[in-house]
Amino acid sequence: METAENKLLPTTSECNHALKNVLDAMYVLNGRWKLALILCLVQSSKRFNEIQKEMTGISPKVLSNELKDLELNFFIERKVFPTTPVTIIYEATAYTHTLKNVLSELSAWGEQHRNKVKETM
Repeated sequence: METAENKLLPTTSECNHALKNVLDAMYVLNGRWKLALILCLVQSSKRFNEIQKEMTGISPKVLSNELKDLELNFFIERKVFPTTPVTIIYEATAYTHTLKNVLSELSAWGEQHRNKVKETM
């Protein structure tokens, strides 16, 4: 990891701006299921029941609410096909792919943290 020795400390204004941005991102991606749902739908488009089978432990009501939130924030798109019965497909939007670097860094940090915890046990 890089150390802060050679870097200038951020100003109060820069810290406040960064904190606001982080809080906005955390607000949109809050909850236990949102990132997992994004990862599930980035792999491929799915129907509601397919998502529920893949996301074991999530209730239909919570899944429905999380999908609505993700749709409102432009991470997924809900496509309705006029078949009998109606077919609804959920898919990740192009905007979702802007999270690629964030998810990659979060994954790397999670692995690093898990290893650190294992070392102390």
